[in-house]
Amino acid sequence: MADVTAEIEALALGAMRAWVAGDVKAMKKITARDFMLLVGSMPPQLLDRPSFLAAMERGFACTRFAFREVIVRPYGKSAWFVAGAELELAFGPKVWSGGFLVTDLWRKGTIGGWKLAERNLARLDQDDSVAAAVSRLQLWK
Repeated sequence: MADVTAEIEALALGAMRAWVAGDVKAMKKITARDFMLLVGSMPPQLLDRPSFLAAMERGFACTRFAFREVIVRPYGKSAWFVAGAELELAFGPKVWSGGFLVTDLWRKGTIGGWKLAERNLARLDQDDSVAAAVSRLQLWK
């Protein structure tokens, strides 16, 4: 499992670096044909793979990122990647930055290895009391 975890973490970093670099060709290689990006706006918005790749060329940029807490959960030929992250996203002149939850679904195909099937971006709640309240509910502590 440790090998899958390290591999998925490296792939998620590669996807973010491709986005920061504006490297559409690299992002196309990393993403599955049925890739979807869900943006946690109000209301939430979806971008399919062709829309996301075109948006990268038209100014939808990740100009800065840093992953904080990272969790990888393998499930057979799929794996969830979840990370708290500091992101700076740009929609042309509009900047959207701060703490985000990045959730990826990676699928391993018989040809081509792991591909990013879905990415979700949502702003994190700044109320620290929510995390503390949920933490107290965890039975394993």
